[in-house]
Amino acid sequence: MDRISWWRTSFGEAEARRIGHAIAHEHISQGPVTEEFERQLAAFLGVPYVLATTSGSVAELLALLALGVGPGDEVIVPNRTWIATAHAPMILGARAVLIDVEPKRPIIDPSQIERAITPRTKAIVPVHLNGRSADMAAIRQVAEKHGLRVVEDAAQALGSRNSDGLLGTQSDIGFFSLSVAKIIATGQGGFVATKDARLYESLRSVRTHGVSDVIQAQWTRLGFNFRFNDILAAIGLEQLKRLPERIETLKAVYARYAAAMPEIPFLRWIPVDVASGEIPIYIEVLCRERDRLMAHLEDHGIQCRPFYPDLDCAGYLQSKGDFPHSRVYGQSGIFLPSGPAQPLENVDRVIDVLRRFKGKDWLPHE
Repeated sequence: MDRISWWRTSFGEAEARRIGHAIAHEHISQGPVTEEFERQLAAFLGVPYVLATTSGSVAELLALLALGVGPGDEVIVPNRTWIATAHAPMILGARAVLIDVEPKRPIIDPSQIERAITPRTKAIVPVHLNGRSADMAAIRQVAEKHGLRVVEDAAQALGSRNSDGLLGTQSDIGFFSLSVAKIIATGQGGFVATKDARLYESLRSVRTHGVSDVIQAQWTRLGFNFRFNDILAAIGLEQLKRLPERIETLKAVYARYAAAMPEIPFLRWIPVDVASGEIPIYIEVLCRERDRLMAHLEDHGIQCRPFYPDLDCAGYLQSKGDFPHSRVYGQSGIFLPSGPAQPLENVDRVIDVLRRFKGKDWLPHE
């Protein structure tokens, strides 16, 4: 029996042909293929400016640099996110200030933001984890009141939307990831999106050592080599063509698992609001006996992954908060097999194996 991986995506002949075309025309470094990829991403998001870079993590770093975040500043981030969200401000000499998530969702709790603001606060980074929309209206209201910038972490949210539109387009700058475990991928890569022309020019400068013209260079600001390349952009152009069908596949995978959850009481489903436009790229559940369940699945040739720890578990962040809502996710969360190339028959096999596990049930009020 074939092993089921926790994530399945696909690359094929179309990507290979596009890469070959780029090489044949000597489009190797950042050039016209990257520009075309950026234009198509901007058109999809409905924003005037997109700028590609080497990863989603670097995309956040670019955004914070463009906004002037530096030593002594503070940036507010949720306790439930990938560690890169906190590392980016720290690399710039700023402090990542952690706040808890909502009581029923692993998404930043806007009601806790204001109490975390100090005279040193420069920006808020809400994270649209697994395509779930943070309450952007409430976050923008707090930011405007205190003169703060907002940078959306939409690394896991390309294509997701709320009632105000696509996520990653409702702030000063949104950033996205193109790593292999995302809805579309270039292996590694990321990009930023903005509606602000001046911020875009600042981002362009920061991406290339702080200069806007590499031929007639002037040293005007801090930057580095964060450039993308046409080989990866060629892959991205073909991946982007398949984004609509991948969204539908992810919805189908989600629906298949969701229908089975009432029959599996030892799991607690972590829902995504698909009806409102959120796209679940991962299937997320909670289990009191996570390690034992993962071993049971592994015995049946099924790979899954535990959730990453809460950020306050990283002692070097020197966090002083209390995070009761985050704890259950860090201690009990599991990613079940999913992805835009995950066959539904694999999902059915996972569900069948889950049904055979005897675990401690969640009570209705928990």
